[in-house]
Amino acid sequence: MAGEGEGPAIGIDLGTTYSCVAVWQHDRVEVIVNDQGNRTTPSYVAFTEKERLVGEAAKNQVARNPTNSIFDAKRLIGRRFSDSLVQNDIKLWPFKVIEGPSDKPMIVVNYKGEEKHFAAEEISSMVLKKMREIAEAYLSTTVKNVVVTVPAYFNDLQRKATKDSGGIAGLNVMRIINEPTAAAIAYGLDKVAIDKKNVLIFDLGGGTADVSLLTIDDGTFEVKAVAGDTHLGGEDFDNRMLKHFVEIFKRQHKKDISGNARALRRLRTACERAKRILSSAAETTIEVDSLDNGIDFSSSITRARFAELNMDLFKKSIELVEKCLIDAKMDKGGVHDVVLTGGSSRIPKVQQLLQDFFDGKQLNKSINPDEAVAYGAAVQAANLAGMGNEKVQNIVLLDVTPLSLGINANGGCMSVVIPRNTAIPTKIEHDYTTAFDNQTSALYQVYEGERARVVDNNWLGEFTLSPIPAAPQGIAQMKVCFEIDANGILKVSAMEKTTGVSYSITITNYKASLSTEEIHRMVLDAKKYEVEDDKHRKKAKAKEALENYAYKMKSIVNDKEIGDELDAAGKEKIEAAIKHVIAWLDGIQHVEADEFEDKLIGLELICNPIIAKKSRRQ
Repeated sequence: MAGEGEGPAIGIDLGTTYSCVAVWQHDRVEVIVNDQGNRTTPSYVAFTEKERLVGEAAKNQVARNPTNSIFDAKRLIGRRFSDSLVQNDIKLWPFKVIEGPSDKPMIVVNYKGEEKHFAAEEISSMVLKKMREIAEAYLSTTVKNVVVTVPAYFNDLQRKATKDSGGIAGLNVMRIINEPTAAAIAYGLDKVAIDKKNVLIFDLGGGTADVSLLTIDDGTFEVKAVAGDTHLGGEDFDNRMLKHFVEIFKRQHKKDISGNARALRRLRTACERAKRILSSAAETTIEVDSLDNGIDFSSSITRARFAELNMDLFKKSIELVEKCLIDAKMDKGGVHDVVLTGGSSRIPKVQQLLQDFFDGKQLNKSINPDEAVAYGAAVQAANLAGMGNEKVQNIVLLDVTPLSLGINANGGCMSVVIPRNTAIPTKIEHDYTTAFDNQTSALYQVYEGERARVVDNNWLGEFTLSPIPAAPQGIAQMKVCFEIDANGILKVSAMEKTTGVSYSITITNYKASLSTEEIHRMVLDAKKYEVEDDKHRKKAKAKEALENYAYKMKSIVNDKEIGDELDAAGKEKIEAAIKHVIAWLDGIQHVEADEFEDKLIGLELICNPIIAKKSRRQ
């Protein structure tokens, strides 16, 4: 891996529905456009009989290949298969998700006639790699160093899994930073010299909702508190609309399309489009030709109806604001600016509810909601890589941990070591003792969450400290240390004080997270796919070159002015050769790039001398 100071460093907003990449260059942030000229790229990966597609190409073919087109990988990353949220999502997705080893969700696709199983980390790594390629095409150089953003409320396992995705994509993830913190940088970069400001970032994206309260003071971005829901966003609003129109179709035509993956995919796309239109129009119409068995579907929806369908979800996002302020011990009157980011923050009803909560205060819409997170990530990448101007280098990020962390103590009670909203990086130690006489080992189970009982919290991992000296209950003394790094990733250690026996783990042994061996295998798989992708691109390029040349020659011989000047035998020879090549192109199935190249050379050997002879006569 490249060191932190080597080469350009980019910022990637790895979104649930769309991703964005940016770089600090020419004393400013440049959001990089993809090969279609768009500044955001769909977080989609698709598998076909011939190739793997990522981004725009993957999303464009979803309707005809729904079961092998993967999206929402971010909603699976770092989660258990048995998680109720995962189970609910599976019912809505057209692709298949099964239980893998150790309760890990695995995505099932058909690729080149074979069944393949992928972890969410692998799918996310493919999207990250695509964003890296977009940056490399723009910068004309290899890119290794990256800052990747995650929702503020991502837990330890989700952060670790995101970092693993970067590693599988061959990237050096310099830092994982929170999306609202990155958006705050986008908002505050040109305000570094102003007086101290309390800023609330309201980030409502495609799959996640985050609220962060920061104090910005002379280049220091200090997070005071975060609140969030890693399963609330635009996708959920689409699902509500989809369910609404499935019911309407059922009433109109007495047909239930809830089991028709292709129909649902086409209807969902129409719903997503309608949702965007309703941010600027009071009403819109959904129209899908031949939705099911040749039946055309058309129905209208108003902004008010859309808001009613989602009101409980909208209110849920506002409750996060209240929770964040309570945790920060700040009155809403103490907030100087409420900054909107994330595509779903454009929804008028959400804005109205937020404005009402802040007693009519004007909302700040100064940053681009789709690009702000990548913008901030690029600034942080420049800061870590030693790029950028003085303004960039003076930035200091002081983030917090979103959830309390602790161990199982006193028969199932949560003993908190690091309370939520503690500034990170941090290191906190707690003393514990034995629970019964002559105990020679101690099991430490690590949890995160806010509930009093560990069974209600999220289990992260465990280890045993052994041997410890046999002694009466409460005599042996163990020091337990929780350490969180700048990425928000946790390391736990314990030491018996009299003997010095110690043990430590970075939370990677969670049963559904990836082992070092699995990551290594996925890195090798990613390289294999890279070779296949390059091979396919080379083949497509060679085919295009042959077709272009054949049709160019056909155009020349058919041109009255030029064609009539060719001698009859030569013209006939070219026409026969072109006819043969076009017939061959129409009939081919599985052909490699070198066969196209050989055909092109053969055609050139026939055509070029005849054309050149005509030119010499002139």
